[in-house]
Amino acid sequence: MYDIIVIGGGVSGMTSALYSLRNGKKVLLIEGESVGGQIAQSPKVENYPTIKQISGAKLSEDLFDQISALGVDFEFDKIESIEKVDGVFKVKGEFGEYEGLAVIVATGVKHRKLRLPNEEDLIGHGVYYCAICDGPFYAGKEVTLIGDGNTALQYALLLSDICSKVNLVIMFDKFFGDDNLVKAVEKRDNIVITRKSKTVELLGEKELKGIKFEREDKTTFVIEDTPLFVAIGQVPDNKKFENLADLDKDGYFDCDETTATKTPGFFVAGDCRRKTVRQVTTAIGDGAVAATNACNYINTL
Repeated sequence: MYDIIVIGGGVSGMTSALYSLRNGKKVLLIEGESVGGQIAQSPKVENYPTIKQISGAKLSEDLFDQISALGVDFEFDKIESIEKVDGVFKVKGEFGEYEGLAVIVATGVKHRKLRLPNEEDLIGHGVYYCAICDGPFYAGKEVTLIGDGNTALQYALLLSDICSKVNLVIMFDKFFGDDNLVKAVEKRDNIVITRKSKTVELLGEKELKGIKFEREDKTTFVIEDTPLFVAIGQVPDNKKFENLADLDKDGYFDCDETTATKTPGFFVAGDCRRKTVRQVTTAIGDGAVAATNACNYINTL
């Protein structure tokens, strides 16, 4: 029996474990894939306060070492369901079952990818999913961006402020974002919009060398020697927990900054919940809040 079970080994989940451990709780951290989450794929992190530059992998490793030294229990498992029975959370995984007085879900989101053959190999080597995180590395240079929603439009504006040129390629003939963002993007002289084109190939093995696109008439063109920012959406995986927490129309946990849900003792933290800013610092903040509230909940039992 654990005091707190944290599901998700990204920075939000590990921060939840850190704060819980420092409050004297017995904590189990469960991760289904790899420790660190999305940030572990970032070659450079330069927006973390007090640290001028660190790799996402190193940041994740240091945080895991910190909670390990404090005595966290750790399991690799993919959680299939959670139920609350007589005040105890029954957590069922692919390989085991666990019990706790409180649960924090911090499973994050996954960037929707292009599903091209060598995409995974090029992540961090010319292919990126966060313009806020990685755009500044290409200040003054030409970049390419794919996406037609609000996130892509916001990224386009951000990149156009720091880059010499932004090639914005969309699959259809229109955008699917807010009108004010569309108008702002269309006014920028250094944003070149190419419509009705889809990405069909990423050129390069160890580094991105070019992006091949196909037009509606099946002719193709290549944009060479630019990084590629992909902004075609994010995907949460919260459906399995909807018995304990409400979801919004996009599948995110529908809760506020308290991270509390409709089920007492069940908290959610990080990118998996409804929020306007998804960054490493906001994920860490959520982890601290969720753990503090979970500890307070346990203390009242």
